[in-house]
Amino acid sequence: MTESSANKPANGQVCHRVKNGVKPGRNGFIKNHHHYHHQQPMYCYPEDKVQHTACNGSSGLGLYSRPFIESFEETPMLVAVLTYMGYGILTIFGYLRDFLRDWKIERCHIAREREEQRDFVPLYQDFENFYTRNLYMRIRDSWNRPICSVPGAKMDLVERVSPDYNWTFDYTGKVVEGVINMGSYNYLGFAENTGYCADASAEVTMKYGVGVASTRQEMGNLDRHEEMEELVAKFLGVESAMAFGMGFATNSMNIPALTGKGCLILSDELNHASLVLGARLSGSTIRVFKHNNMQSLEKMLRDAIVHGQPRTHRPWKKILILVEGIYSMEGSIVRLPEVIALKKRYRAYLYLDEAHSIGALGPGGRGVVDYFGLDPRDVDVMMGTFTKSFGAAGGYIGGRKELMEYLRSHSHSAVYAASMSPPVVEQIIASMKCIMGEDGTTLGRDRVQQLAENTLYFRRKLTEMGFIIYGNNDSPVVPMMLYMPAKIGAFGREMLKRNIGVVVVGFPATPIIESRARFCISAAHTKDMLDTALSVISEVGDLLQVKYSRQKRLPSLD
Repeated sequence: MTESSANKPANGQVCHRVKNGVKPGRNGFIKNHHHYHHQQPMYCYPEDKVQHTACNGSSGLGLYSRPFIESFEETPMLVAVLTYMGYGILTIFGYLRDFLRDWKIERCHIAREREEQRDFVPLYQDFENFYTRNLYMRIRDSWNRPICSVPGAKMDLVERVSPDYNWTFDYTGKVVEGVINMGSYNYLGFAENTGYCADASAEVTMKYGVGVASTRQEMGNLDRHEEMEELVAKFLGVESAMAFGMGFATNSMNIPALTGKGCLILSDELNHASLVLGARLSGSTIRVFKHNNMQSLEKMLRDAIVHGQPRTHRPWKKILILVEGIYSMEGSIVRLPEVIALKKRYRAYLYLDEAHSIGALGPGGRGVVDYFGLDPRDVDVMMGTFTKSFGAAGGYIGGRKELMEYLRSHSHSAVYAASMSPPVVEQIIASMKCIMGEDGTTLGRDRVQQLAENTLYFRRKLTEMGFIIYGNNDSPVVPMMLYMPAKIGAFGREMLKRNIGVVVVGFPATPIIESRARFCISAAHTKDMLDTALSVISEVGDLLQVKYSRQKRLPSLD
């Protein structure tokens, strides 16, 4: 459950989650009285003011060059109780239906173990199987919808129906056209099939083909790969960089190459599954600190220095801090200035995952480091993906030249994986040059500014409508709380009926009482598209009664 932080006054009051270990004041808010001189950026609407406040207590005073606001409004007690009741009722009916299936009264479509394999280790866990057949199947139609167009600001969906309550789907042969896409990670609008990037990729495809059929260390190292990595290093402001064909594997296969037995990994509790998997595969000791909570992180760093390794109390060989730039389920931004200060104080290493923040934050689109105006050299390992802001595929790691040389020979993802496809590489090069202005236009800079403008506008409007919105004011990932399990599927279906495509998320991807809809804002969205989406969201919000916010706000004048 979270603590309220809505109704932020003009003096920079801000609130944080209760689970961050900070005790709220008597009025339910945690107050920070840091004042900054900050000019309104050119990409804001006239009525928008970029309000940010740092930080957890006073430890971050003086570290931020711009204010910093994140809001996590408390879950209303009645809503929390009703949500638990909803899951309880679904569970009871699930066991009742399982009883009917055991007696062959109701047909069960789920996969089962063969009779002759009863003594084997089960392939399917009991609770996972129970959750899938009795809860997930009820709203399965909200996910995996096939699209048949470019995933731009608008997209086309293949229509499908289910004759057996979502166990199977039949395609009708019809296409739902012109659906406003509020779910893709197309932050800068480069997922397109026309324009400078698409033309460049098509030209490279004709020259190099689509596949390379080899690893980089054998016959798969193209001149375009070398150019791409040099460009990535220049874009990030680091000595060197290397690219990988899969974003998930960039984390899961490289972290084990960086740490091992006798090393300590300090991981944010809301880190992505790829970071979690990489940490586990490394064999290092893992300790989890509270989300974006610098007191929790500092306590773990201090204890690690004082006590050392368990039993032997020898010093840790290496301490690595794992954080993300933008957390994709919360919409929050890492408190990077404070993390870097702690990393320097306790001589730890920092691994920064910028999958969602690269291209989407900062005046130059260079991510969270650019957003805070920090030195890229203060981050030991800069990781990111090309799948979102660049409209391509794969991931990268940037840092010192010695680190890159080490990873080229020790990373499983570098040694054994096939090279990136030439047209994908060209899409990355073209989009990155566009963002940097090296294409001779201001298109990239304009898109970065448009994304920031759209993000502020969309977040403010949702808040004024009475929805509970999580995250940072500048984050293009916008979680809107639904809470109750029945409203997860209902919201997605009702939005699609009105030609708006959204992503809904529930347990176990989120805490059980914090189901949500997650909107991803794009520079490709026009104001008319956003206004249409906002109007529909408000209509569906009234229909499903999901305007839970108890904080009253006066609408601003556009």
